[in-house]
Formats: sequence, structure tokens, C-alpha cells
Amino acid sequence: MSRPGRDDSPDRLYTLTGGRSRSAPGTPFDLVTLVVAECDPVPGMQSEHTTILRLTERPTAVVEIAAELGLPVSITKVLLSDLLTAGRVSALQPHKAAMIDLDILEQVLVGLRNL
Repeated sequence: MSRPGRDDSPDRLYTLTGGRSRSAPGTPFDLVTLVVAECDPVPGMQSEHTTILRLTERPTAVVEIAAELGLPVSITKVLLSDLLTAGRVSALQPHKAAMIDLDILEQVLVGLRNL
């Protein structure tokens, strides 16, 4: 079984990103960054960019976008960086969970074991 992006021709991936293998420095993308489209696709836009804008009409995680495109996350981040620079998408970092009390987790574990 092949994995998405693993069997793609390196030439295709090189062409998609203009030869870049990393997103621009300072871009906020990690696997769970939520991406939201700021505009609709326009004629003449790269097909992957068009697909990203359609996928991100609602907040969508970078990892989900990569899976839908069937591309490696690193390539997806480059494409997202292009769209962010052009002002076509915005990036939202999910809220970090409050500090978890280990005592509560231990009590839950004990309770589950007692079931």
C-alpha cells in the first residue's frame, strides 16, 4: 500500500513548490494550526491553492489539508505559506489546554480500573 505523497514524482513536488522544500521563515504552521480562507479562488490560480481555499472555508488543520491533497505535510506548508503571504488565508493556533492536574488523572484511572 502506498502512502500519500511518498510515491509522487520528485519532479512534481519540485514544480508545485517552485523548488522550495521549506515554508518561509516565521510562518506559523504546524500540524494542528487551523487555516481559514480569506477569499475565494480566482481564475488562473494554481490548482492546489484553489483546493486549499475550498477546503478552508471553515477552519481546517494543516494535517487535514495535507491528507486531502495527498501531499506531504512539508509541501503543504510551503503552499500554505504562499497563500498566507498573499493574504488569501489566515492561520489560527488552537488554544492550549489548561494545566492538567495529575492527581485528578490518577483518580480517574483508579476509578476506571475499579469498574
